[in-house]
Order: sequence, then C-alpha cells, then structure tokens
Amino acid sequence: MTELRRLWILFRPYRGWMLLGTLAAILTLIANVTLMAAAGWFLTAMAAAGIAGVAMNYFTPAALIRGSAMIRTAGRYGERLVNHEATFRLIASLRVWFYRHLEPLAPARLQQYHSGDLLSRIRADIDALDNLYVRVLVPVVVANISILLFTVFLLFYHPLLAISGLSFLIVAGVGLPIWSQLRGQAPGQRIAEDEGTLRTAVVDGVQGMAELTLYGATERQAQRIDGLSRRLVADQSRLSSDHGLTQAAVGLCASLSLWVLLWLAIPMVHDGTILPPQLAMLALFTLASFEAVAPLPQAFQLLGRTLAAARRLFAIVDTQPAVPAPSGASPMPRGFDVEIANVSFSYPEANKPALSEISLRVPEGGRAAVIGATGSGKSTLFNLLLRFWAPSAGTIRVGGKDILDFHGDDLRRHIAVVSQHTYLFDATIRENLLIANPEASQGSLEAACRVAQIHDFISELPDGYDTWVGETGVRLSGGQGRRIAVARALLKDAPILLLDEPTEGLDAATERDLMQALGKLMAGRTVLLITHRPAGLDWVDQVLVLDQGRELARGDASVVPKATAATLLAVGPKIAAKTSQ
Repeated sequence: MTELRRLWILFRPYRGWMLLGTLAAILTLIANVTLMAAAGWFLTAMAAAGIAGVAMNYFTPAALIRGSAMIRTAGRYGERLVNHEATFRLIASLRVWFYRHLEPLAPARLQQYHSGDLLSRIRADIDALDNLYVRVLVPVVVANISILLFTVFLLFYHPLLAISGLSFLIVAGVGLPIWSQLRGQAPGQRIAEDEGTLRTAVVDGVQGMAELTLYGATERQAQRIDGLSRRLVADQSRLSSDHGLTQAAVGLCASLSLWVLLWLAIPMVHDGTILPPQLAMLALFTLASFEAVAPLPQAFQLLGRTLAAARRLFAIVDTQPAVPAPSGASPMPRGFDVEIANVSFSYPEANKPALSEISLRVPEGGRAAVIGATGSGKSTLFNLLLRFWAPSAGTIRVGGKDILDFHGDDLRRHIAVVSQHTYLFDATIRENLLIANPEASQGSLEAACRVAQIHDFISELPDGYDTWVGETGVRLSGGQGRRIAVARALLKDAPILLLDEPTEGLDAATERDLMQALGKLMAGRTVLLITHRPAGLDWVDQVLVLDQGRELARGDASVVPKATAATLLAVGPKIAAKTSQ
C-alpha cells in the first residue's frame, strides 16, 4: 500500500478540510440514527400511555426528534459542502503537482507516451483519486467510530444484543468490502489502463484521419476503438453488478440483525428487562445503524481503480528528467553568443549517433543556418540547445556559460522559438499571444502583429483579437498560424531566436511574406535557422551543413555558397539512402 501512504502525504495541506468533512459525516449519521430510534420509542410510548390512560412528558422526546431532524439536514448539507470544497481543492492541487513533475520531462522522457494517454492521466486518473477521500477514507473513519458507539449503546441494554449487532455490522462492514475489493481489483486496473488506451486511440484517430483515410485503415481503427469500448463497458458492468449484489447483501445483514435482535429482546420484554417502547427503539436503531457500513463495499470496490490510477501517476512523477537540474542558481550569461563545441549525442537505444563532433559559434547578434536533409540531426541540435537533452560529449555555451548549469526555465527564458509546428491552443488569438508575455498591453499585441504582418487580417475578423482559433488553430491557415507564432516570439522579446523550418509546408507567396516578417524579428538577435530549403539563406552570416549527424561543410557565404547548400538539399535523400544500404 505504498501508493496510499504517498497519497496521504499529498493530502497533508487539506487534512483540516478532510477532518471537518469527516466530523460532519459522523454528526449526520448519529443524528439520523437518533432520529429513527427516538421516533420509534416516542410513538410506542405514546401508544402505551394512551392505552393505559396515563399522562407522559412528550415535550422532551419531541424536541429531541426535531433537533435530530434539523441536525441531520444541516449536517448533510455541511458534509456535502465541506467534502466538495475539499475535493475540488485537492484535485486542483494534484493537477498542478502532476504538471510540475510532467513539464521537466518533456520532450525527452515523454516520447514513449501518447498525448491521449497523458491526457487520461492528468484528467481521469487524477479524478479517480477523489474516491480515496470521499468514498474510502471518510466512510471508513465514520464506520469505525459509529460501530464503536453503536456497540456501546447496545451494551447498556444487554451484552447479547451488542454481540449480535456487532457481528452483523462486521459482516457488512468488513466481509463484504473485502469481497468487493478482491472482485474489483482486476477490472479496476483494466479500466484505468483501458481509459488511457481508448483516449489515445480516439485522439490518434481524429488527428490522423487524413492518413487513415489515405491508407484505407479507418475501418480497422474504428474496430479497435469499438473493441476497447466494449471491454471497458464490460468491466464497468461487472463493477455495477457487484455493487448491486453488495448493497442487497448489506440490506440482508440489516434484516437478519433485526430478526436476531427481536428474537433475543422479546423474551427480555416479557421478563421486564426491556420495556416495550425500548424494543421498538432498538429495532429501528438496528436498521438505521447499517447506514454506517452501507458505503464500504463500493468504497473498497473502487479502491482497485484508485490505486491503479495512483500507480499510473507515480510512474510519471518518479521518472527522472533527461537533464537533471543544477543544485545552485542559474548563472548570468555574459552576452548572448552561442557556442557549440565538439558536441556528440546519441538517443537511448539508438544504433548510431544523431550528432557527431559538431562545432559552431554564433556571435551575439549573428545569424547562422543549419541545413541538411531530413534526419541529418538539425532538430536534435535544437533540442540540445533548449536543454531538452544533454550532449553525450562536448559542451554548449550561452554567453560563455555551460547550458547544463542553467535551470531549464531560466535558460529558455532567453530563447524564443518559431517552429515548423505552430502550437495554438483552443482559445482566442489574444490568449495565444499573451502566453509569451501575460503583461503585454493591447498596443504591444498590435505592434507585434503588425511586424508579423497579421494585424490587418485579425482586424478584419468580426471579433478581432478575441476570435476563437479552435483546436490546434484549425480555424486559421498554416501561414496565419505561423505569423501569430512570429508575433508571439516578438512579444517574448528574447535575445536568442531559434527558427525550426519556419516556412515548411507554405506556398511561395506565404513563404515570402513570412520571411519578411522573420527578417524584422531577427533584427538585433542571435539567430539559428534550421532548414532543408534554400529560403532564408540570404539572411544568415554562416552556414553549417549536416549529413547523417556529421558536419559536411561549415563557414560563411564564401566557404559554403548557396550552390553547395542547394546541391546538398537536392542529393541529401540519395546520400542517406545509399548510406543506409
């Protein structure tokens, strides 16, 4: 139960809320049992007094009944209020906690996970953890305290009554939960895994619909999703069926406990040990007491799902980043030149290095291009510059400081990236721009968009900067999304600019407009451009040509002319094909 102990540590900031919610639940349960028992005694006593023709004080029991009813109503409302508040606070903090551990792992340690699986962990798995508090911890504490109090209450009347009531409460509150946990452990774990797999399959199916259609694989993907859905529904149906059986079994235990109590107590009424009104009170008390143990079978049935979700979360949290954070504070760079010195790098379990003894120095304010065919190591070099991976050999310095001495966020604060894949969130244009600088004014947004040559387009939209861009920016064209990315890089105003295939997939006119915008963005910044196209080479001071992770040529325009670069771009795939043979 290591997961339970670790979760309990995470719950520490909210233990006050949890204690308050538990106390409210105990108070509500005691008030409900008191109401039932007192009502049984009161009605029977009033009937007996009427038959005997004697007077009795009905004000005190009536006040007790009304007070119990009011406490039960207020307690139930307070319990729901406190437990919901505690749950929402807990879930919110767990998502922040999980993201803080997830973010340093990207992208190196997350390559084995699909986006749908990560989405399932941060949503469904964390949501499942609220079962531990609301449906496990609170019911267990309430049941234990209540069973003790109920047993002591019955003990005042007769030890046999206490033993009888306690026996059936143990069967319903211990035996049935153990059976539920054993039955629910395997399907609960499968549900946690299948939910992640199903989300992954659906996300892959939606995002890759074009490719699936092209290769005629849509029907196969649909069958896979259907199979996962059927297995998930089957496990959920099994849990629902078991829940119904356990609830029926709790009801049976309550009825048997009542019958045994009557069998034991009726002779006591005959010999005067127990008065007739007390018999009615004890009967209703016995039935009401099983409310304490009724939630336990489902609580332990859900424990398997909860523990499986916790294991999936801790599997991510326990993963060590590819580049460990330094122990001290990040250094202050002396300027913003970039120096790559004899850098080599190999991906885990790769057969050959992605980069081998690469060197390049870009002075502050200088511009360099890294070109080569697909798979030559260009993107790997950028991943090393961004500190997503650590070099296997050699060093990378920014402002004379080794980037491994920086914390990741501190280093990337000095770097703006315009990628070939423009990441736009399902939000407004304004909100996507403010990611780079949350304090930016409307004037700053418009100035950046004018430089990126996208302001006029935004102004013509009915909602302007408040236009919703859709999931992954689906309501914008590729060129429009890239120019918003350029505007976002301008708003960040970082001294180092990385351009990763910024014109990939664009037509000639859009490419020309975007390069004009990028030319303004490059002004005064240290720029590295990676590309396998000639566009943009007129903007740089030096060129590094890569092939299969090795340096093919390096120098300024006089050493590596555009003809050499264009030739490499044309024959690069052929070279790669011959090398692989």
